[in-house]
Amino acid sequence: MSLDKKDPFYSAELSNTAGPSSAGNLSHIESSGPTSSHAGLPHDGDAVPKYTEHALENMYLPAGGEEPPPDFAPYEAEYFISGREIVSHDRHLNQDGEALYRFLLSQAATRPEYLLHARGTHTEHRTRTVFNKDQQGKTTTHNEHYTETVTDFDFFLDIGAQIVHGPVHWSVPDAEPAYRGRMVKEIDSNDLAPSDPELGEHEGRRKAIKREIRAAKERKQIRDEYGLPPWIAPGPESWYNSIEVSPPPEAQLLGSSKSLRDWADEYCASDKLLKEFTYTKVIYGWNVSNLKKAVTAAIRSVYSHDVTVDFEMSNHKIHIRPDNRLSRTLSNNWLQLLLWILLICPFIWLYKRFGRRGGGRWEVCGGAYALKTWQLEPDATPPEASDGRWKQTSNGPARLIGEREGEWFQRWERRIRDAVIHKIQSKMPLGAVLQEAAILDGYRPVYHSAANLALNAGYQPTYIQPLG
Repeated sequence: MSLDKKDPFYSAELSNTAGPSSAGNLSHIESSGPTSSHAGLPHDGDAVPKYTEHALENMYLPAGGEEPPPDFAPYEAEYFISGREIVSHDRHLNQDGEALYRFLLSQAATRPEYLLHARGTHTEHRTRTVFNKDQQGKTTTHNEHYTETVTDFDFFLDIGAQIVHGPVHWSVPDAEPAYRGRMVKEIDSNDLAPSDPELGEHEGRRKAIKREIRAAKERKQIRDEYGLPPWIAPGPESWYNSIEVSPPPEAQLLGSSKSLRDWADEYCASDKLLKEFTYTKVIYGWNVSNLKKAVTAAIRSVYSHDVTVDFEMSNHKIHIRPDNRLSRTLSNNWLQLLLWILLICPFIWLYKRFGRRGGGRWEVCGGAYALKTWQLEPDATPPEASDGRWKQTSNGPARLIGEREGEWFQRWERRIRDAVIHKIQSKMPLGAVLQEAAILDGYRPVYHSAANLALNAGYQPTYIQPLG
């Protein structure tokens, strides 16, 4: 990994383990720009984060990045929004790796939308009278029983507004199964491979086996739930639920031998007709699994029916596809549906899967955005009462920046209950300020009194009699 020592989020602890090896880097993460050096997987205990507290509440994750590129003029490419994702068929992006790289950098400057969606429903059994008229004109009536789902509340909370750092551009680790230009998942390293004599000492790129793909899915689920960045290989469940005095085992930082720019060049060099390059934005830092449980519990304290709490992302994927008629047709949902009805899509899939110039998928890189992260401040003097926001490292004090999920929940707990009690239904996130209103001279948004109460230093959770 090429670390950026000018980056305020640079971890000197991690840099001490960087070696001259060109076989791979710790985890190819970039603030932007191509890589210039690589390092091997760490073996020094000080080089990797240690999980020291229950539920990873005080986990120190070293952060790094590449040297930022010089000022550049972003390439203005043709693109459109499909659903919640960006799609481009710009011809130049499929031929020039530099243009594709600059386009991704400019699009990554826009943070993804990350919303908490809370919804409550209940089922009502109803009866209605149905009138029927027969051929003789005689009218008969009968009662019909049916059930109907009624929505009691449906609102959103903007989690993405809490992002404090990013993007950090990353490439998928060599040992992680991913689409690397073919229609099957492949790996470039056996670092995470299961013990299997059939694999032997196979070096280089190979097709991932089912066990590797299944293990990768489990690692991704753990990263998503516990707020780990994509360059961390999570450990066993004991890491997250440990109540032992001694810390759980150390994490492993995965490595990538290619940068974002390298992947862009490889994609543009391909002559496949139905190829696709996908850049994925991810958000890390918060234990969303625990936050979901806390929000659900707050809702159930005042509501006794069905509750759904989900996290939704948009503007988080960028797809680059070729500029030809068939590729553009497949990007049109209505035309693709027609092809399925006409039974043409199965033949297109066979061509993509087995044709020499058929399909190829590159899902190997993205940008990471932190809701909270550690910042080294070697010249600072940590206060005696740090409330867990300071940690002593071998290179000096590190300060946690960003709001922790518990602090955010404490601010919003009463507001969430209040929205449930008043049966709020809104597509606009609670507390959001209209852009048109924000530009008015003298405008000062006034938030609901419950939110203001939650901001008081003496805030204490209150318990309210459940509805119904």
